[in-house]
Amino acid sequence: MTVTNRAAPAPRFGGESRWTDLGGPVHYLDYGGPADAPVIVAVHGLEGAAVNWSALAPLLTGRYRVLAPDLAGHGFTRSAGRGVDVASNRVLLSRFIQEVAGSPVILMGNSMGGMISLSEAAAAPRTVAGLILLDPVVPFGPVRPDPSVLAMFLVNMVPGLGQRMISRRRRFSPEELVAGVLATVCADPSRISPDVVEQHVEVARRRFGHTEADREFTLASRSVVSAAAYVTGRAYRRAIDSVRCPVLVLHGLLDRLVPVEAVRRAARAHPAWSLVVLPGVGHVPQLEAPGVCATEIREWLGRAGRGAAEAAGGQVTL
Repeated sequence: MTVTNRAAPAPRFGGESRWTDLGGPVHYLDYGGPADAPVIVAVHGLEGAAVNWSALAPLLTGRYRVLAPDLAGHGFTRSAGRGVDVASNRVLLSRFIQEVAGSPVILMGNSMGGMISLSEAAAAPRTVAGLILLDPVVPFGPVRPDPSVLAMFLVNMVPGLGQRMISRRRRFSPEELVAGVLATVCADPSRISPDVVEQHVEVARRRFGHTEADREFTLASRSVVSAAAYVTGRAYRRAIDSVRCPVLVLHGLLDRLVPVEAVRRAARAHPAWSLVVLPGVGHVPQLEAPGVCATEIREWLGRAGRGAAEAAGGQVTL
């Protein structure tokens, strides 16, 4: 792995804050790990950031090296003229793998990050040794979504209306914004360490003046819906079917955004995948149940995913 990036003073995000230039500045967190260990690149979800991995990553760095980029339009990575949609951020992730992490790597993606990771494994299979997907966005099917979540996404699809609704969030403080997001994505937000919550609040404080953030969220969320929808999502379905690397899926039973039945259907269609359903957990298991996730990930990488770990640059022992 090449490290040619300028380092910034490490804020309270669980990893060293770094920057690199990939068609514009890109921020990422280097959580550390043995220099010769398999590399895991952690990819956050919609409206997320690298800090989303601050509870889980430190539990993996005894055996693996973990890097987590902020995608364009998220965290501290401004769009800087780059697209913020799924396809554009897939290209940005690909450059990050090749120019920062060194390939092949294991991609670990949550929600939209899982979608982008699946797409990258299909588009550039030589750079992705394996996939760890936490509540990934999978193709929509005949499942019943949470009514309030469905309404939120439908409103966001209406030109002008979605952006006005999102802009209203500027009335809230960073603490209120984070609390609102966690209430939506978690089954029980109280499980998250106060230190980790404060890390997310600090990111929200620093992003508060990003006037383009509302428009970028609207564009990114529309691209997620379009990529997963039945009519417009054919390319994504074909991409998933072409993935041949080992895949582990961890999914919260109480996920309101991606119903567990949707990922069960996807797993049945891809019997080589390893699926673990986590009781009592919502859409972000890396925050709600980091210890459980770390145990499942380590065990998988030592057994069914062992080939992925070895291809990513290291020998793995249980």
